[in-house]
Order: sequence, then structure tokens, then C-alpha cells
Amino acid sequence: MSKEADAIVSAIIAKWCAGFASLDAAALSSLYSKNAFFFGSNPTLYRGRDGVTNYFNGLPRWRKPSATFSEVQATHAGPDLINMGATINFDLAGERPDLVVKMSWVIIREDGDWKIVNHHASAKAPLI
Repeated sequence: MSKEADAIVSAIIAKWCAGFASLDAAALSSLYSKNAFFFGSNPTLYRGRDGVTNYFNGLPRWRKPSATFSEVQATHAGPDLINMGATINFDLAGERPDLVVKMSWVIIREDGDWKIVNHHASAKAPLI
């Protein structure tokens, strides 16, 4: 990772994890572009910040959720574009089994700030 891409991605991850810990849909959706495409834990494609808000508001209200990112890789794909891939472990405090997913984000500079424009979660287990 370049130092700049690392710092940008690390800051977004910290805010994302804090928002997820309280299931704060407004805080989470503020990290996304107004034109975001979002594939989460279901097959629906959510679009824009309103779609991201709807996704997070639709999650079960777990008592103490947490997310831990590992194997984070990030690189600039252009001056205003960063690709990020990681593994995320979702700990739902025993309310359901932990989820481990692969995550990719495309992050763009939008109105002077870095926003997630593409969010794609997929199963860590091989599909084929």
C-alpha cells in the first residue's frame, strides 16, 4: 500500500467500524458516495446514500456487533481513485455465528473528501 492510500483507507475503516458497532446507518452512509453501488450480505444492489442507509437500517439490531478488517490491500488506481480489498470478520456477540467475508471497495475523491463508490461483499468460502 502507498502511505497515502494506507492512511485514507485506514481512516475510512476506523469510521466504518465505529458506525457498524452502533449500527448507525447515518454515520455509515456518510462514508459513501452519492452515486455508490453497494452489494452487502444479500443479493440486492443498493444505490446511493439512501440505498446504503436502507441496507444498514434493515439489518437486525444486534446488541454488540463489531467488525475487524484484516489482510487489507490498497492502491491508488488514479489520482482520485483507490482500490481496496480486505477480509472482514463480523462478530455478533453470539447472537449468530460470526461472518467472515471478502470485501472490496472503490474509493473516490468526491467534493474534496474520500468516499466509497463501490462496496462489494462476498463469501470467503470458495463458491466453486
